[in-house]
Amino acid sequence: MPLSRTRNFCIIAHIDHGKTTLSDRLLQMTGTVADRDAQDQHLDAMDLERERGITIKMHPVAMSYKSKDGHTYKLNLLDTPGHVDFAYEVSRSLAACEGALVIVDAAQGVEAQTVATVHLANKQGLTIIPVINKIDLPNSDIPTVKKQLEEILSIPAEEALLASAKAGIGIAEILEAVIERIPPPKKWPDEKVRALVFDSTFDTYRGVVTYVRMMSGTIKAGDGVKMMSNNRPCEVKEVGVFRPKMTAVPMLHAGDTGYVIANIKTTSEIKIGDTLTSTFNPATEPLAGFQVVQPMVFSGIYPINTADFEHLKAAMGRLQLNDSSFNFQAESSVALGFGFRCGFLGLLHMEIIQERLRREYNMDIIATYPSVIYEVVKTNGDTLQVDNPEFLPDGSVIAEIREPIVKCFIMVPNEYISPLMQLIMDKRGILDHTETLDSKRVMLTCVLPLNEIVVDFNDKIKSITRGYGSMDYEHAGHRADKLVKLDILVNGEPVDAFSSIVHRDKAEARGRQLTAKLKEVIPTQLYQVVIQAAIGGKIVARENVSAMRKDVTAKCYGGDISRKRKLLEKQKEGKKRMKSIGRVNIPQEAFIAVLKTN
Repeated sequence: MPLSRTRNFCIIAHIDHGKTTLSDRLLQMTGTVADRDAQDQHLDAMDLERERGITIKMHPVAMSYKSKDGHTYKLNLLDTPGHVDFAYEVSRSLAACEGALVIVDAAQGVEAQTVATVHLANKQGLTIIPVINKIDLPNSDIPTVKKQLEEILSIPAEEALLASAKAGIGIAEILEAVIERIPPPKKWPDEKVRALVFDSTFDTYRGVVTYVRMMSGTIKAGDGVKMMSNNRPCEVKEVGVFRPKMTAVPMLHAGDTGYVIANIKTTSEIKIGDTLTSTFNPATEPLAGFQVVQPMVFSGIYPINTADFEHLKAAMGRLQLNDSSFNFQAESSVALGFGFRCGFLGLLHMEIIQERLRREYNMDIIATYPSVIYEVVKTNGDTLQVDNPEFLPDGSVIAEIREPIVKCFIMVPNEYISPLMQLIMDKRGILDHTETLDSKRVMLTCVLPLNEIVVDFNDKIKSITRGYGSMDYEHAGHRADKLVKLDILVNGEPVDAFSSIVHRDKAEARGRQLTAKLKEVIPTQLYQVVIQAAIGGKIVARENVSAMRKDVTAKCYGGDISRKRKLLEKQKEGKKRMKSIGRVNIPQEAFIAVLKTN
């Protein structure tokens, strides 16, 4: 098929605006999936995606469609996630396409994540086709959504297509618009092999499966290829496309989106954004890849059974191959043993990675409290990057601690402005300005510490606005504040797994919360256990776990009271001696219980 009849496009939108349902309809309309095999969320391969009703991974699929002009076109589609934590998946999809379908819910209108992804698409120079979805809903408001497209996204309202993916309305019109409006892939002056690596996965039997977008040249089984980042030659064993399952084809041509299986057995040899080229006649310059993503949230992941450390390392290597925005490095903790310090794009991303480790690799793991990267300026002028409270220097040599801040864009209905402003103040945020979008909604722009929003900020916005609020954020540098290290001491010994960097005003409340929870979960010993929260040398909260008490006076009948006192004093001395040599072993369940409450 000539290059002029190939179209590469992706579907982008806010979470729950109907991307996956639309991709299901496109698969049915083009006959890619037979009716008997069709199911909802067809491209969502993971159980997690089906359970939560969200897309976590982008999914490529190759379709054939006979247009009204009588020609058959090859359509390569990428279905992308909608949640802000998976924005990196979206950016990689955009790099492999020439156009994008922007889906907007006819009832909810343009949301925060829609704005962010449209800006990303514009930056890549993609052709944008707006689609107003769910027009069959009784509360749909098409005129308002068209107005929002013009005012917020600067897209002419007359370009918008009306559709209902669920009811199957307007699907043919969308396919025709893709053929008419999205340009075919550009033709390169030479025929050298250039393929952009936009994703990869690991197959136990076949090794690394590389997802590529062919820019120029052809690749077939038996060809010698290499990655331009390491120049390591390898031989192609199989090439194919996604229909939507992996289907082998004789050859991948320019403009195709497919997969390449070569004799690559280790996950470290693949780099997302790399260029795959021929060993015989290689390209001189690599393709412009996408930027290396910076993790926003850090957490320690440890195996519950320390013997599983090597298994966990291998599992994380394979998971990183499938999700390049996740990174990790080995670390050790006095309380938890050997594990890994992991970087994530957000809290949902962290939750999904942990769940995938448990499900896909049968790992029993425990995660520490999420933290962010702080900049610590020492009194001698040196600046340190600290992502773990354990590496924080002594307070006497710290001039200031700067925390990462983010610029947050929150879209909410008018009636929820007041409680939302209160939430922003509670999270130590500053409201920058308020912008009226239409008669029903406003956009609040505020500056917040990243540490305050990683845990429950998005959930609280959804609770306050009954699900109608949405947020997006971007990194906005660092800001100095009154930050301190909060240590938890058990019988005078610090437990590193519970250490955290918190704001001075919130340290006491957090200390009380942690000590109260630990009192519930630490088992009773033969002596009193003291649990304390400390900032430097100052104790800010304390709880006691009472000792097990044996009634030593049970056999003492009658006689003088001094006999009972003597026995009790002897018991007291014994407990004191035991406490001086005893050590509290905090059970694994206690760590899990405390970290879950956070």
